[in-house]
Order: sequence, then structure tokens, then C-alpha cells
Amino acid sequence: MSGYLLPRDRDPIGRTDTPIQITVDGTPVPGIAGQTVAGILLAAGRTSWRTTRSGAPRGVFCGIGACFDCLLTVNGVPDVRACRRRAADGDEIRTQSRQEGA
Repeated sequence: MSGYLLPRDRDPIGRTDTPIQITVDGTPVPGIAGQTVAGILLAAGRTSWRTTRSGAPRGVFCGIGACFDCLLTVNGVPDVRACRRRAADGDEIRTQSRQEGA
């Protein structure tokens, strides 16, 4: 997997990050083991992934799991808080509208 990470043998900092890949609405998105789903999405340039009934975009708001703005469906389970859920290699993520979730 290429993504945004340098190969370990060419990383001047010497990180030992383990690359992972999730799929968001059918599109592969690279990440690093230990990142939250929200962290991966933000690193990929996505600032919103849900809409309210009025169509207003929502993504991370509080970042600590107190609000419900970052809800996603993860591996078929709806209403998962992206800021609290650590991503796992192979996770299937679907964005959701207000009508689908909480």
C-alpha cells in the first residue's frame, strides 16, 4: 500500500507506523494503525461526512465523543462516533445522513 507513508527504510525520522487501509463509501483511504476513523478522514482532507435533515455538513465537532456530529456506519453498525472509534485495517465505512442515524 502506498498512501501517504514513506517506506520504513526511507523514513528519516525512523517511525515504525503500521499502515492500514479502510474503505469509505467504496473508496480506499490509507491510514496508520492506532488512528481514529475521524483522524484518517481528516488526514485525507475530508472535513465532513454526514448531513443533517437540512443538508448541513457535519464532521468532527468536539473530537471527544460528547456530541454526535461525526457519526458513521462502520462494518454495518450505524451511529458509530468516528472520533472515538480506532480504525482497523479493512474497515468498511459508510457515511450517513441524519435520516439514517441518530
